[in-house]
Amino acid sequence: MRGNDVRGTVADGFEPVREVFEAILDAEGADLCAQVAVYHHGDPVVDFWAGAEAASDSLLGTYSVSKGLAHLVVALLVQQCVLDLDQRVGHYWPDFAVHGKGELSLRELLSHQSGLAGATDGFSMAELADDRLVAERLGAQRPFWRPATASGYHALVMGALSGEVVRRATGQTVQSLFATHLRDPFKLDLHFGLPADQDHRFLPAQPMVATPERLRDLAASATAPNSLSGIAFNRHHPDNHEVWELPNLQVVRSAGPASFGAVGAARDLAKLYSAAIVPIDGIAPLLTPDTVAAFGQIQCVGWDLVLRQEKAWAVGFHPVSEIYPSLGAGAFGHSGAGGQQAFADPRNGLSYAFLRRRFHYPPQADADHKRILRAVYAAVEQVR
Repeated sequence: MRGNDVRGTVADGFEPVREVFEAILDAEGADLCAQVAVYHHGDPVVDFWAGAEAASDSLLGTYSVSKGLAHLVVALLVQQCVLDLDQRVGHYWPDFAVHGKGELSLRELLSHQSGLAGATDGFSMAELADDRLVAERLGAQRPFWRPATASGYHALVMGALSGEVVRRATGQTVQSLFATHLRDPFKLDLHFGLPADQDHRFLPAQPMVATPERLRDLAASATAPNSLSGIAFNRHHPDNHEVWELPNLQVVRSAGPASFGAVGAARDLAKLYSAAIVPIDGIAPLLTPDTVAAFGQIQCVGWDLVLRQEKAWAVGFHPVSEIYPSLGAGAFGHSGAGGQQAFADPRNGLSYAFLRRRFHYPPQADADHKRILRAVYAAVEQVR
């Protein structure tokens, strides 16, 4: 068996997705462990995996796809009137309301407008994996920009900030609520804090295939460690690790920080996002259409101070149709570093997830998703 041989199942009419997936694997030029899954109106229609070391139950790091999982919990709490998007963060978390942050709303926090993209002095990796500690440090900190006047991706800390609001309002962590209300009812292989007896199923992340051209391009776009981008990715702290390594750190896998620490499989990500919008396993959709619309609505658009590019943010999610034109308006989800992706498209009753073991060259990741999604939506049209 070649390492890139594709295994898994596909529904009638969706066979072209396999061909595109195989082409992407072959273009990598190396054994690539990857998973792709699609649900349509609550039914699994694509479930593929590949890689010499991959098994049907292999688990991969999800990176910032984790934020989407955490914010599905936030969406449920808003739907249940436990949280209010237009309430001040300081209402739930009084210690937060210092240094000009007193009027910041939960809606603005979730759309990366707080100015707390990272810590002034950075975090050790053990500290960064501890959401309570991260929230305590950032809650007391002066923001890097005036809150609600600009946005900048809170890459490694957003889940700690939103998770602290959840903890203050409910007395429970977002990780615990995720397990109780999302993971366990749907029997999902998704983990904020991978149990030690399941760690053998985790496939360690691998670095990007480096070529002279890729290294040159990345070097040309690099920012200083003490720039806002550097601070947001913790590059100014001596104990920092490269982003691709994060899932490989035992402290990250065991603690499950809500910003980047979830471990799981693509089929379960696709199932969860499907469960958010349509009935599945005899259970009503997790979110009402009004909640889906509220969290998928664009809140701000413009120059992202951390990513240094034009960016739109929804409430805790990416407005995914802005990235992939084949999707319906209102699609929402969250990408992850290195090429990970997971989202729901409510207008088409569709969910999609893609995980890969080897860190992707960043400019190529969205192009690969677009290729797969074109095949997925062409299949949807054929089977209507």
